Amino acid sequence: MKIYVYIDESGSIHKNSKTAYFAVGGYFTFFEEKNKILSNYKKINKIIKETRNISLNTEIKSYNMTDEDKRNIFTEMQNINAFCGCVKIFKKHSMKKEIVESNIFFNYAVKLLFKDSIMPLLDIKDNIIFIVSIDNRNISVGKLNDLETYLQTEFCLENYSFKVTYYDSASNYGIQLADLIVNTFYNSYKDKRIVKNVLPILKNDNFRISVFPGDKICGRIDKIYI
Repeated sequence: MKIYVYIDESGSIHKNSKTAYFAVGGYFTFFEEKNKILSNYKKINKIIKETRNISLNTEIKSYNMTDEDKRNIFTEMQNINAFCGCVKIFKKHSMKKEIVESNIFFNYAVKLLFKDSIMPLLDIKDNIIFIVSIDNRNISVGKLNDLETYLQTEFCLENYSFKVTYYDSASNYGIQLADLIVNTFYNSYKDKRIVKNVLPILKNDNFRISVFPGDKICGRIDKIYI
């Protein structure tokens, strides 16, 4: 079985960054609903651009969206059964060592995203192939294959395999939607006032958020049966 995962990040993991939090996440879904999610997001994205007289070729980042834009998108996505947002929040001030190599830590963060926010929700006996799409803006060219190899190794005892592909988010609606999701929950920790008008419409069953360090889990805990 194939599961499609779209991933982006918010905050900064660079050792010189003063941000208190870092987040990695997005959403996952199944083949039957993958195109429906992308089609619906593209439709709303087009309406936003036409309303504001923005070129259709321009990427709208989550920080450019109004609260109403975000609520409309989340409401539409939550009407799709197999849409599940997933985010891993990192409290940087709780870490005992500074992050020296950001690419290595990013790989570790993605592993924890799968381990804590995706895999606990799956009740599937078949072998699972994760088709992972990630924004390429923070990954150096020489390390594009590292994450796929890392995940294959970390989960070598499980019936999981990974296919990781990097995209420019400007041309990938799935990653644009992932940006909105991870940025929303990142801001809920950074400064909840930023998303206070968006959070109330989010449904627990559609999201699973975990926090590092510790075992704090927010949102969905029930298995997804396919």
